[in-house]
Amino acid sequence: MAANINRPKNMALRVERFDYRMIFSKTGRARFISHLDLMRTFSRIFKRARIPVWYTQGFNPRLYIMFPLALALGTESDVEIMDISLTEELGEQELMERVNAVMPEGMHINKVYKPVMNHKEIAYSEYEIRFCLMSDTDALNSFKDYLSQESIIVKKHSKKKGEIEVDIKPDVEVLSIDMEGEFVKLTVRLPSGNDKTVNSSLLMDGYKAYSGEDYRLIYTTRTKILTKSLESFI
Repeated sequence: MAANINRPKNMALRVERFDYRMIFSKTGRARFISHLDLMRTFSRIFKRARIPVWYTQGFNPRLYIMFPLALALGTESDVEIMDISLTEELGEQELMERVNAVMPEGMHINKVYKPVMNHKEIAYSEYEIRFCLMSDTDALNSFKDYLSQESIIVKKHSKKKGEIEVDIKPDVEVLSIDMEGEFVKLTVRLPSGNDKTVNSSLLMDGYKAYSGEDYRLIYTTRTKILTKSLESFI
């Protein structure tokens, strides 16, 4: 009798789940799919691919998909992370092929594996940024002047406090900066994850405000996701 008392009431509803981590790219027109729309996009993709997805248990079941890092609208990436659970175990290659067969333009699954690291281990993202200005300003030296300030004050939106000013200077690590044709090209490492997040758009919006210049073209790509020890998360 005691065993029956301690048994969870929803035991009969429990469905075995199999966890997978997918690394996908988001390029071209797909870079304009917002973080909030990704859930709906992948819900349709999995339905079309007839993937046996796992739903959360309870009164309001929902498809279990987890995106640990938001990507700024308009930014491309080859290293986006998505965790998903299935009700059946599928081979990683089969799962990747079935999903890729129905993916929209600009999105592609590059890797599928069983999760090892916890999302809490994510600490940094690296970005490649290329831009040129509307004017004839020496963009390379102008951007170097921007980076050389004692502080880089930008406006950031906070859910609790609204728009606030923050100094991102201590968080910006420029790995390289040079000219590539008409473009200034820089590689930068910024904090990502639970402790602190500074996305690339904050850095570039700060430069635009500092310089008073408009971009003629700007391309940003997330290239790496790293742990605190700078190990690749994926």
